[in-house]
Amino acid sequence: SELRPHCTAKERLRRWRPANARTFRDSEGNELDLPDEINQRVEGVMEAAFAEGTLQAYASGLLAFHAYCDARNLSESQCTPCSSDLLQSWIATMAGTYAGTSVKNYVHGLKAWHIMHGIEWTIDKAGLDTIIRGAESLQPEKSKRKKWIPFTENYIEQILGEFNLDDPFDAACGACLTTGFYCAARVGELTVPTLKAFNPRKHVTTSQIRRATDRNGFETTVIHVPSTKTSQIEGEDIYFSRQLNAADPERWLNNHLAVNKPEPNEHLFSYQHQSGGGKASRRPLTKAAFIQKLQKVARNKGLQVLQGHGIRIGATLEYLLRGVPFNAVRVIGRWQSDAFLLYLRKHAEIMAPYLQPKLHQQYIKYTMPPVRCECTPNLWGTRGRWMRRTLLPI
Repeated sequence: SELRPHCTAKERLRRWRPANARTFRDSEGNELDLPDEINQRVEGVMEAAFAEGTLQAYASGLLAFHAYCDARNLSESQCTPCSSDLLQSWIATMAGTYAGTSVKNYVHGLKAWHIMHGIEWTIDKAGLDTIIRGAESLQPEKSKRKKWIPFTENYIEQILGEFNLDDPFDAACGACLTTGFYCAARVGELTVPTLKAFNPRKHVTTSQIRRATDRNGFETTVIHVPSTKTSQIEGEDIYFSRQLNAADPERWLNNHLAVNKPEPNEHLFSYQHQSGGGKASRRPLTKAAFIQKLQKVARNKGLQVLQGHGIRIGATLEYLLRGVPFNAVRVIGRWQSDAFLLYLRKHAEIMAPYLQPKLHQQYIKYTMPPVRCECTPNLWGTRGRWMRRTLLPI
């Protein structure tokens, strides 16, 4: 269809158009005489509300929906706006083949396309929620995501033991790994997707590092990330303090800055790259190169090969095992809800100090901070309500 031109995935939500273009109307339904460029401007601004990765993910759903409609010879007017019956029939064909999360993302993509082009989205929410739950229960076993294995301090120290502090690439990877772990940061916040994708308005630079000292003299290194998954415009601060082990992020970051000397407006973890022909160039640290380095070292040492998301999960686990209150961990990781609890491993070990008899309470009072668990009822159920009543400051 001419309405669906060939384009990159991230452009699909904007460039694929409905049969009937958006019509601007006033509060009484009368058509407003506005130039075409206003419509283009509105769509462009709406597109900016989504991260590039989200646009690409949503584009898959839009493609799948139109492929489904085309295979059944449905006209454009029958496809858009999408009716509840058409949406449910599409979801039903995916159930049992696709993962439940994929089905939900596809639906979110179709809804985003409707909104961007001013198409009415009148879907029965109760019916949609019900069929989504059904699709999740019918998802094939192979599509269920395995639990992420967390990085640990010991695992990181073993990886770092194979790094050469004087090697530019090793220095950058070591600094990125330790910074990401103790800041509980997403890997994508400290790396770039491709060598040509670095943008100082989105990615961390050397100029965005600062030191902070509180009234007790405790020092913290603060790094401002200009654009994050949950704060694309203002960005967020991530921070760490000096650690008393071989994975000390302060030591590794200072070493990287001394070896690679990134300029103020360069990517924070940029490094000197030596090509096969002996030609040197500056490179920002890409996510793929960083993960490949960690996995290569793990294989060489006979360690379990872990995924990048395990760094953030491992940080969460480490802080909780140290007795850091749940709410404090949520602030460190910048979670806006208790969703991070879904990542947890070793629940018994985390909760053990709070379950001890009175004999140990005086000791715990001085060695561990008070905790308030604000867990969601859906996650903890009846036991969660009991914990909210009982896990009060000692």
